[in-house]
Amino acid sequence: MSPQTLGYLLSGCALLSFTAAILLTKKASSLLPMGLGFLIATATNVLFAALAFGAHLAAGHEMPQWNGTAMACFAGAGVLSTYLGRWFFYESVVLWGPAKASVFQVSNPLFTALVAWLALGEVLPASTFLGMAMAVAGLILISVNPMQAGAQAAGSAQASTRQAGAGLWARWRSSILVLGLGSALAYSLGNVLRGAAIRDWNEPLLGGLLGALSGLLLHFCVMPDKRQLLGQLRQAPPLGVWLFALLGTVTIAGQIFSIAAMRYVPIAITNLVSLCSPLLVIPLSRLFYKNAGKTTPDVVLGAVLTVAGVGWVLMR
Repeated sequence: MSPQTLGYLLSGCALLSFTAAILLTKKASSLLPMGLGFLIATATNVLFAALAFGAHLAAGHEMPQWNGTAMACFAGAGVLSTYLGRWFFYESVVLWGPAKASVFQVSNPLFTALVAWLALGEVLPASTFLGMAMAVAGLILISVNPMQAGAQAAGSAQASTRQAGAGLWARWRSSILVLGLGSALAYSLGNVLRGAAIRDWNEPLLGGLLGALSGLLLHFCVMPDKRQLLGQLRQAPPLGVWLFALLGTVTIAGQIFSIAAMRYVPIAITNLVSLCSPLLVIPLSRLFYKNAGKTTPDVVLGAVLTVAGVGWVLMR
């Protein structure tokens, strides 16, 4: 198997993992508060990555050599992706549902390509950008109109408070533009840091573990009511705890697959493949959550454009 083919295969595994995470978030968040669930998922990130790295060493692999720069990049990526990006994204899933939330990520490959070009000098051919543009346009077409939904949510937030300041904060906090672009930018910066680190230090398991640790520590530091944490865990529904734990497992698995793929293919292309989740999320969310909707010409055209765009990129 060629390195490029391996990179595409790893990106596909990341796609499946992230799709499962989106679908799990909607169900899990209906059982537990998001703050507590986020902590459980992030703690599971650390546990799963640590177990995977331990198994890697137990299989006979040597302890990696120290690389301070790469380790700092992985830790910084954890702050950006594991904490900031995921917080924005989880909030969008809760407020807008899995189908709408998945379309927030369509700008991620373009942001990543821009940042990778500016920071790492990673230049992609014009034909690759054409395929990426086709895929992004398709992903937008197969989703609902998020701007209209965002305006409705902002109006509801404004009506729910009598204080102008609180209303402004509520509108910003629930704005699809703020949540979507905040998530995409945080993930893009984190992905570029991971791509830079994995090319100098080929340790995707340890890199995933370092990122998960930094994200968990940051979340624990800023979360309120730490003293009530044990009590909240005791009172939490077991199903909600297990669902968030499963969510953390599939999320860190997707991150590790994505990190490993970045060693073999450009960072932006890894992003493009792994974040084509709307192709899977929209039909699966309708199946699992009984979401209303029908297959319209826009959805069909969007699916064709997305598949054609991704196929064009991979063939180039």
